[in-house]
Amino acid sequence: MDQDLEKLSRDELIEEVKKLRAGIREHRDSSGHALCWHHPQLWGLLPEKVSPALEVPEWPQFLRGCLKYRESLDAQLPDAPRTTGEFAGESPKP
Repeated sequence: MDQDLEKLSRDELIEEVKKLRAGIREHRDSSGHALCWHHPQLWGLLPEKVSPALEVPEWPQFLRGCLKYRESLDAQLPDAPRTTGEFAGESPKP
């Protein structure tokens, strides 16, 4: 799957690593409501371009998953700053 890397020069490999790091940092630095969004731009950093066949949970299952995710943040980051900001109604820019 990653055979394309073997054909890249050192400089091309460095550029690829920089591109991937930038994408990971952008995702890592998301906060607040942006954490809840679908991030296909992150998948777009891969060389294979596919349209994944996503399955979207029904609302009750989705909301239970959101609660579990938020509970995991409390457990893993108990001292992280909290915000009371409301969702602004816009999706993040790709």
